Amino acid sequence: MLELSILGFLAEEPLHGYELKERIRALSGHVRPVSDGALYPAINRLVAAGRLDEHTEEGASAAPRRMLTLTEAGREALLELLRRPKQTEITDQVRFNTVLAFLRHLPDPAEQAAVLRRRLDFLDTPTSFFYDAGRPVPAEEADDLFRQGMLRVARATGTAERAWLGEAIATLEARAG
Repeated sequence: MLELSILGFLAEEPLHGYELKERIRALSGHVRPVSDGALYPAINRLVAAGRLDEHTEEGASAAPRRMLTLTEAGREALLELLRRPKQTEITDQVRFNTVLAFLRHLPDPAEQAAVLRRRLDFLDTPTSFFYDAGRPVPAEEADDLFRQGMLRVARATGTAERAWLGEAIATLEARAG
C-alpha cells in the first residue's frame, strides 16, 4: 500500500519527501503510520526502478529539498496496481480506502467498476467477527453489549458501503456505455 500511496500522490503533483509523508499519514497514518524507515527506502526503490525522478530544489527557508516526480513507468505501475488490487486490498477497509483514494487515476470506467464490484462481492459474503459452530454470529445473538456494538456498527457501515458501491458501479457502467 505504501507504493500505491507514493505513486498515487505523485500522480497528482510533484512533492518533496516530507509533503509526501504528511499526505500518506493523513490518508491512513492514524491506523497504519508510515515511518521514515519505510518511506525513504520505498522511494529509493521506486527511483532505482525508474518509476520516480528526483531532483533537488532550493528550500523555502532552509536546506535544499528532494523533489519527487512520477515518471511514465511510474504512471503505468500505478495503473496496474489500481487495475489488479491484491485480495487483501479489497478485503481490508484501510487498504481499500487507499485504492479508492487513487482509483480516479484509472481512466477506464469499466475497469474502475470492476474493482468496486470485487469489493461489493466481498461485502456480500456472509461474515462476522465472531462465529458459533462455523456460523457467523449476528448482533442480536452476541453474548455481550460490546460485541453487539461492534456487530451493529459493522452491519450499518457495510449496508452504507454496499449502497454506495451499487450506485457507483451503475454510474461507471453507464459511462462505459
